[in-house]
Order: sequence, then structure tokens, then C-alpha cells
Amino acid sequence: MAEQEIKKEPVQEPVAEETTHTEPEKDEIKGKKVSRKELEEVQAELEKTRQELAALKDQYLRTRAEYDNFRKRTEREKAAIYGDGTSDAIKGMLPVADNLERALAQKECSVEDLMKGVEMVQTQFLDSLKKLGVTPMGNVGDEFNPEIHNAVSHIDDENLEINVISAVFQKGYMLGDKVVRHAMVQVAN
Repeated sequence: MAEQEIKKEPVQEPVAEETTHTEPEKDEIKGKKVSRKELEEVQAELEKTRQELAALKDQYLRTRAEYDNFRKRTEREKAAIYGDGTSDAIKGMLPVADNLERALAQKECSVEDLMKGVEMVQTQFLDSLKKLGVTPMGNVGDEFNPEIHNAVSHIDDENLEINVISAVFQKGYMLGDKVVRHAMVQVAN
């Protein structure tokens, strides 16, 4: 056999093409092609929104803390005002209590002197109430008003007009426009 010469051609290895690594122009997000620029804009907007949310959350927490402090301070002030008001009311009535003690300490006094002393204490007490803004109401001859008077009985009296107070069993008192105690009265029909 004749030797055949087999020509071997040199095997050429594929030459690697020179590639430069460039990022693709478009990415896929949820199956949608988005450009790199659009993605960066969305990320920048997301970061801005996160910062705004953090600022609003901080503002909310500060406002909540301020409100809580305001509520606590208001409660303290309200309690202090109530205490001061009660204290002022008591201070106005202490002289009446002092005079009642003095009247009871008298060992020997006439009925007239005792009566005069009680009248003076009553006047002093009414003055104390007046300073607090409390006024008595429900006098004989006044027109009956169911909002401020409590009619406990009725009488027929030709000398009095209809719906007029004929007797007062217990005086009523008002503080400004508010009824503290309704007057218990008898009304003429």
C-alpha cells in the first residue's frame, strides 16, 4: 500500500473576538424592557420617596410626642386650677366659720344678741357667695320658671296672679347662668 500522505491541515482554534464588556442598553423588569436610564430615574425617585417618608414619619412622631406632652400639661394645669378655685372658695367661707365658732363660744348672751349675731353671719356668708359669683333666686312674688324652680305644691289664691311663687321652702342658687340648686317653691294657680 502506498502510503498516502495525509495532509494535515493545522487546526485553527477559534480566535476569541475582542469583546469589551458593556452593560446592555435595556434590562427586563417583570417582562418589560426598561432602559438603564429609566431604571436609574425610578431608583432615584424611590430613594427620594423613602427620604420623604422618613421625614414625614419623624414629623408624625414629634407631633404625637408634642400632643402627648400638651395633654399631660393640660391635665396638670386643670388639676391645679381646680385646686386653686376650691382653695379660693374655702378662703372666702372661713371667716363665716370663724364667726360661727365665736357665736357658739359665748356663754351668756341674750336671744336678741344671738339673733343679731346669726343675721350678721348670714350676711357675711351671702357676701362670700356673691364674691364667688353665686346668687340666690326664688323669691315670693317672682314668676314661676320650671327651669330654675321646683314646684312642690300649688295653692289657689285670688290675691296672687297665676303662676307666681307664693312661698319659698328652700332658696335656690345660681352660678352665672348655671343652676347650682333649684328653688323649692309653692306656686299659685
